[in-house]
Amino acid sequence: MISQEESPAAPSAEDVVDVVFAITCRSLPVDHAYALSRAIQAVLPWFADEPQAGLHTVHGAASGAGWQRPEGEDARLQLSRRTKLVLRLPGHRMADAAALTGRTLDVAGSPMRVGPLSARPLLRIASLFSRSVLLEDVADESAFIAAATEALRALGVAASTLLCGREVTLATPDGSYRTRSLMLTVATPAQSLLLQRRGLGEARKLGCGVFIPHKAIGDLSASPD
Repeated sequence: MISQEESPAAPSAEDVVDVVFAITCRSLPVDHAYALSRAIQAVLPWFADEPQAGLHTVHGAASGAGWQRPEGEDARLQLSRRTKLVLRLPGHRMADAAALTGRTLDVAGSPMRVGPLSARPLLRIASLFSRSVLLEDVADESAFIAAATEALRALGVAASTLLCGREVTLATPDGSYRTRSLMLTVATPAQSLLLQRRGLGEARKLGCGVFIPHKAIGDLSASPD
């Protein structure tokens, strides 16, 4: 882990990594994506326009693997000392992201103290999971799966075993958006890394379409590209 005084050793510019920050934060609203994104952009103004940047929303123990989360308008996530703030960034932005270290973010009235950072490389995992995917014009689960399949095909990813969760609303000042979680299996390491680097659908700065490994199905690390 990199201390506040040290300069992070940046990965090569073409890499995309997860930049992981230690944080001190007791709780957050369940629907905190917009507030957290805005708080990050207040310190990192380039984040909004960086095409490869994405936000991992914060999840506490009560949210499990992302399929369930606390209910109610005032529901909050109770966070532990192990909870992290994670940004998906191109390697050349890692040093810039270090500006968050030592800052206290105001996330919808909840103070989040940001600590040291470290880089976590993307993994070649066959099974990937996104807690929220935002796709246009999807009225129900069947339409969502069809739209996701088409978006994956356009990206050059052949996926199987697509499973989506129930609809969850993401609130912003410009309106509310309907999202669903999505788990899928890809065929090759190259496709796994491509999907993690590029994401799926809209609103990556709000945590949508950002995929993480789901190790239950398989690991492609030993497979050829």
